[in-house]
Amino acid sequence: MNRVKDMLKAGQTAVGVTASPANEVAFLADSGYDFVLFDTQHSPVEIKELQAPLAAMRGKAAIPLIRVGDNRPDQICYALDLGAKGIVVPMVNNRAEAEAMVQWCKYPFEGVRSSAGMRGEWGDFQNYREYMDAVNAQQLVIPMIETVEALEGIDDILSVKGIDVLLVGPSDLSINLDVTLDYTNAKYLAALDRIGAACAKAGVTAGMYFVPPGISPAELVAKGFRFFTMPWAGWATDGIGRGLAGVR
Repeated sequence: MNRVKDMLKAGQTAVGVTASPANEVAFLADSGYDFVLFDTQHSPVEIKELQAPLAAMRGKAAIPLIRVGDNRPDQICYALDLGAKGIVVPMVNNRAEAEAMVQWCKYPFEGVRSSAGMRGEWGDFQNYREYMDAVNAQQLVIPMIETVEALEGIDDILSVKGIDVLLVGPSDLSINLDVTLDYTNAKYLAALDRIGAACAKAGVTAGMYFVPPGISPAELVAKGFRFFTMPWAGWATDGIGRGLAGVR
């Protein structure tokens, strides 16, 4: 029902891509990525505008994730009702905010999510209770760690039951650590080490929203990170170039 959650439980690394409604979503969802992440925080796209792109992913290999603009029950509800299999919430700074996020992502009695019928590709069920329990078990809950407050309270955040991935916002974390976009700064790298170690101790996957310049995916994996996005345009252009060269 959620291949990315299964991958993470098995200790594998999940690699996804960010996309917008203007992208070839169906192509990206079958191109080998594990998930397609739609951002509604730093884009002009409203959550409800993602209905068509998510529908285009039906039956594809990758799963849809949505980053909402704020930790609010209405935004999380909209995204889940569209069929997102995971929710990313920015700027989760403490245990109380993490607990609220989990509550809004889960149906009763693990949370308080409002029911709107069976949504998304979760399989076939004999009854509605079975459906809700399955979604609660399979949904990815992904708060973002982006501030000094969150870093200092990381163990409290990770103690919240229901968190699957703690996702670093690379730029904001560097800004709040006062090493703006200096991703190879010792202070920044030490913060990543701390996050990786804390996540490993808590049994939660450490993730990066994107791979920062100057740091390789292999270095992130060595620090314990097993969830991140990679760009696709350059790879696609290289592939098209090779194909055209073969014809010409």
